Amino acid sequence: MADSSSQISVFTSEGKLLQLEYAFKAVKTSNLTTVGVRGVDTVAIVTEKRVQDKLIDESSVTNIFKINPKIGCVTTGIYPDCKAVVTRLRQEAGQFHLEQGYGIPVENLARRLGDINQVYTQKAWMRPYAVESILCQIDEEKGPQLFKVDPAGFYLGYRAVASGVKEQESINYLEKQFKKGDGNLKLSHDETIQMAIQTLQSVIGVDFKPSDIEIGIVTTQDPVFRNLSSQEIDTHLNAIANRD
Repeated sequence: MADSSSQISVFTSEGKLLQLEYAFKAVKTSNLTTVGVRGVDTVAIVTEKRVQDKLIDESSVTNIFKINPKIGCVTTGIYPDCKAVVTRLRQEAGQFHLEQGYGIPVENLARRLGDINQVYTQKAWMRPYAVESILCQIDEEKGPQLFKVDPAGFYLGYRAVASGVKEQESINYLEKQFKKGDGNLKLSHDETIQMAIQTLQSVIGVDFKPSDIEIGIVTTQDPVFRNLSSQEIDTHLNAIANRD
C-alpha cells in the first residue's frame, strides 16, 4: 500500500488528506495573525508586520495586496505561495474584466480561488498552496463583503474572520464582541477598524506601534481599496489606548 503521508491525493484509512493537513499547519509557520472585520460601511483587514532582518527595506515587506482597484486581499502562510496566489487572483480578476466588461465581484473571485485550490488537492503533480486568503470589497448591490478562502478550497463570507497562528484565539475574541450586540453588531467606520486592531492586540498581548501592523480598508464612501498611513494607524491606536 502506498504511503499516504507522501501522496498528495491519497486518503488515509481515517479519511484524511495528510498533505492538505500539512498545508494548514504550514500556514501557521509564518507566525503571523490576520483579522478581518466587516462593518456597516467599512471592511478592515489587519495583519502583523514583521521585518526579520535589519537590512531589509521595510516598505518591501507586506501581506496586504490590491487585487484590482476595489478588491483587497491579505494573505497568511508561506510567503512565496502568498505571492503566487496574489498573482493568480490578479490574473483571474483581469480576465473577468476583459471578458465581461466590468470588475469581478469579490464573491466570484473567492469562489474561483476556492475552485483552483480544490483542484490542487486532487492532482498528484501539484501540492496545495500553504495560504489562507481574506478578500474584501464594497459590492454595488450587497455592500461591504468579506470572504476567506483556505488551502482546501473552502470559502465563505464572514462578518469577522481570522487566520494564522492565533486564529482560534482571535475568533473567540470576535465572537464575544459580537455577542455583546446580540449577534447583530453594527460597527461604524472607526469601530470596524479599531475592533480589528483590538482583536489582534488582545491575542498577541502587546500594544502596537504603527510600524507593527498593516491595515487595509474599503468603504462605501470610497470603494477603492487602500492601506492606511502610519499617521492614520497611530490615530486609531491612540483612540483605543484612550478608551481603555
